[in-house]
Amino acid sequence: MRGAKILITGPTGQVASPIAQALAADNEVWGIARFTNPAAREVLEKAGIHCETVNLAAGDFDRLPSDFDYVLNLAVAKSGDWDKDLGANAESVGLLMAHCRTAKAFLHCSSAAVYDPPDDEPRSERAALGDNHKPLFPTYSISKIAGEVVARTMARVLDLPTIIARLNVPYGDNGGWPFYHMEMMLAGIPIPVPAGDAARYNPIHEDDIIATIPKLLEAASVPAVTVNWCGDQTVSLQDWCHYLGSLVGKEPVFETSPQALRGNPTDVSRMHELVGAGTVDWQDGLRRMAAKCHPELVG
Repeated sequence: MRGAKILITGPTGQVASPIAQALAADNEVWGIARFTNPAAREVLEKAGIHCETVNLAAGDFDRLPSDFDYVLNLAVAKSGDWDKDLGANAESVGLLMAHCRTAKAFLHCSSAAVYDPPDDEPRSERAALGDNHKPLFPTYSISKIAGEVVARTMARVLDLPTIIARLNVPYGDNGGWPFYHMEMMLAGIPIPVPAGDAARYNPIHEDDIIATIPKLLEAASVPAVTVNWCGDQTVSLQDWCHYLGSLVGKEPVFETSPQALRGNPTDVSRMHELVGAGTVDWQDGLRRMAAKCHPELVG
């Protein structure tokens, strides 16, 4: 992507920050957030990103242009407050789409947390939805499902090409769930796991996230299209913890907990049809993350 005017929400977040910085090299990128951390804003501005303070849930877009070529809605809320999270994860989607109704494409980042967890078979985009993350984040799954519905509705109302991409364990040099597990091991904190078999996922490295964005935008349509945004390899939480432990010299300690999330593997068939396969092997990606965060431990 070159020469496009792109709006990114939540650019200080783990997923959005590297995306914004990568796209800013060849495009005019705007980032909107509350920007409560001045240092995070400074990093983005040094990368050439136009930062504007906006309350997404309030739809406060007075100072924001509307002539964007593409919109990447990557902001997320997990406060546990139903009014706040429905406003930030769902209502704001419709308000933003209405403001940017002339865009060529709108990418709404959802989550594999929207799937119902009845078993450990890979979920296709047609699988049942449910309150997957209730044990840890009581508002998250439901508000993300609501956000998808708003995006689907507004795509039809505004005739705005839209794609809904369900992320499954994003990680990379900027962190992610495996990063927190690594830090827990280093701190000697047990890692909660569900009872039964290993909890399997399809982690996706930030390099593959960035690389697939242009094709995801090309695939946007009316009605909106939905696709799993995930890695090609199915890996268990236990396996990536053992591997990270071997890198940093710590053996993971697992603790069975009723609050631990169950495995959530996702089917990659539709993603392959739309954007192709990923390129980053999970062990290579985790080694890079560990070396970035702890160069004193990992060569």
